[in-house]
Amino acid sequence: MIITSRRFQALLTVVSITFLTVPVQIHAAEVNDVLQTPSNEVVTRGDFIRAAVQLLNLDRMKVDGTKTLPYRRVTKGLEQYVRIAHEKNALESFGYDLLLAQGITRGQALRVLVNLTGFDTATPVVFTDVKVGTPDERAVRVAVQKEWMMPIRENLFGVRRMLTGDDANILLRKVTGDDSVTEQIAKDETPTIRINYKSNERLMNLPKTQILESIWSMIEREFLFTDDIDTDEAAFRAAEGLVDSLGDKYTTFMRPAKAQQFQSQINGEVIGIGAQVEYIDEILTIVTPIVGSPAEAAGLKPGDQILKVDGISLAGLGFAESVGKVRGPKGSTAKLTVRRNGIELDFSVVRNVITVPEAKITWQDDILIVQLTQFGRITQDSLRDQMTEMMNKNPRGVILDLRNNPGGLLTAANTVVSIFTPVGTDVVNIKTRKDETMQSTTATQIVPNSVPVALLVNEGSASASEIVAGALQDADRATLIGSKTFGKGTVQQVLQFNDQSNLKMTIAEWFTPKGRKINGIGVSPDIGISEIDGRDAPLLKALEILR
Repeated sequence: MIITSRRFQALLTVVSITFLTVPVQIHAAEVNDVLQTPSNEVVTRGDFIRAAVQLLNLDRMKVDGTKTLPYRRVTKGLEQYVRIAHEKNALESFGYDLLLAQGITRGQALRVLVNLTGFDTATPVVFTDVKVGTPDERAVRVAVQKEWMMPIRENLFGVRRMLTGDDANILLRKVTGDDSVTEQIAKDETPTIRINYKSNERLMNLPKTQILESIWSMIEREFLFTDDIDTDEAAFRAAEGLVDSLGDKYTTFMRPAKAQQFQSQINGEVIGIGAQVEYIDEILTIVTPIVGSPAEAAGLKPGDQILKVDGISLAGLGFAESVGKVRGPKGSTAKLTVRRNGIELDFSVVRNVITVPEAKITWQDDILIVQLTQFGRITQDSLRDQMTEMMNKNPRGVILDLRNNPGGLLTAANTVVSIFTPVGTDVVNIKTRKDETMQSTTATQIVPNSVPVALLVNEGSASASEIVAGALQDADRATLIGSKTFGKGTVQQVLQFNDQSNLKMTIAEWFTPKGRKINGIGVSPDIGISEIDGRDAPLLKALEILR
């Protein structure tokens, strides 16, 4: 997968993203104790409800714990807070399925707080995204009158924008009476596409526009079960349908939670227990704990099957939702029930920020072996420094192992090629619908031409891995050893919307510097060889050549 990243903001959104900073006071400490969502990540509904109930000192409120809640799938750890919020009618914006692991919007957060506090005001508000006479209007009236939250622009409050950790921190501090909160606005330098058009103009010729608008109008006016009308769900499914109709498996629409996971993967960091997992026979199974991780410290082992999290069974949840249950706020404890050799065992694992390793650097005598697992930001930002340090040890040769590396960032691929080639070496030829661009290296070469390079590839080497393989092969800088690569020769761009959802869309096809097509074909090695009976024949061949 090759990724380029841009942030996209549609109609009636601000061009520069704003973030808020606050001085550290006792209120900040209290908020941070109960809400530990990272500053730029989306706050989940469950985390916000729990934090709001605790900070408003409602957690000691007596409720009937035997009464059946009218909601689906409420985890044991959140049940107390959900019961209290339910008694206060603070969950009316979520419907039957609370989806507590899903992100919360600014409007939903305000509705929760207004119902928990009981505040109201007659002060009128006028925003294009707030309908008169709705619960949103009451919540926004209170927020504006009490200065809990600022609109994102003069005529747009932003009730549907996702609530980030920073915004939630300030909101909760204001609600709990911290008058010392100050707001500072800083511009985000991420490139932005700005779209300017009047409200009665269309951005594009949306297929069957009149039919779609008529269907939604009828649903709003006539559909009997009004509680089942979920505008966000309808919009997300419509977006997913548009994208799915293209039939391109690399073009996908990602809802906020999935988009957040995707960005975390690219950044090489996640908050969790620190274990590589797979979904084997519909059971979340640990492949290996990451070295130095909370999972390793707690005693989890390869092959452990995770059956429950905090007493809640993962049966039937699917891979993504199961992983979501295991992950959580930094510093929180995941109580796992695992099956090991037929015996069920309980483990308590304290979640933390996990840095997913991308580069494993080892030595075989005087041969340097560099294994890359993906082309993420860690590779982009750190590998050159690591290689500079390694070259001080004067390796006789270098083995670059890209087997089973699925790709990643185009910029990281350029970084890797620059390590082995002179400035100005062609890396990849990218062709879009409109133009054609040859990208070249701009950084100083680290591994001199006098040090030979062997590059290991297989059918799991894809995308950015193939860019590096093709570029070094075309430059006669490396001997490729292994089997033909995957053959993924397209480039995707990530467009981020104002609710933190993403569109990952194929925008280009790439070719090697000498014009070889890779998509659907792959890169053929100079020496074809595969593992034999568990013997790493490609690695042994590389060592033989370099010695």
